[in-house]
Amino acid sequence: MEIRRYSKADETLLFDLLINEGDDWIDYHGPVGRIKYIKALESSITYIAYDENLVCGYVRCREDDGFGVYIYDLLVRKTHRGRRIGKTLLERVCEDFPNQPVYVMSDVDPYYEKLGYRREGSIFKIKAK
Repeated sequence: MEIRRYSKADETLLFDLLINEGDDWIDYHGPVGRIKYIKALESSITYIAYDENLVCGYVRCREDDGFGVYIYDLLVRKTHRGRRIGKTLLERVCEDFPNQPVYVMSDVDPYYEKLGYRREGSIFKIKAK
């Protein structure tokens, strides 16, 4: 497995992963969502995990001017789960930002608890779409 920074050349393979996940990720790969997500990728720090020529996972985050790094998305291909790919992607973010706290915005809390991470705060939705 190889982990590298996302580039525009990874776009098609990354969207193949998102499409493969189905409707859970439709907001990212649907007709309108894809355009918005491409823009989000351009302004984010994203790492892609490759298994040969297949994108098997990725993490997308943003750095907040020294106040921390916030992880927005973490996804591992269903066929590659259980191989520590998600944890390795998270560790890569921590390695690249050693002097900053790293936070993840989660809707899958049991996964992060299983990895031994502790909850710190909450996210509240102020306004719906």
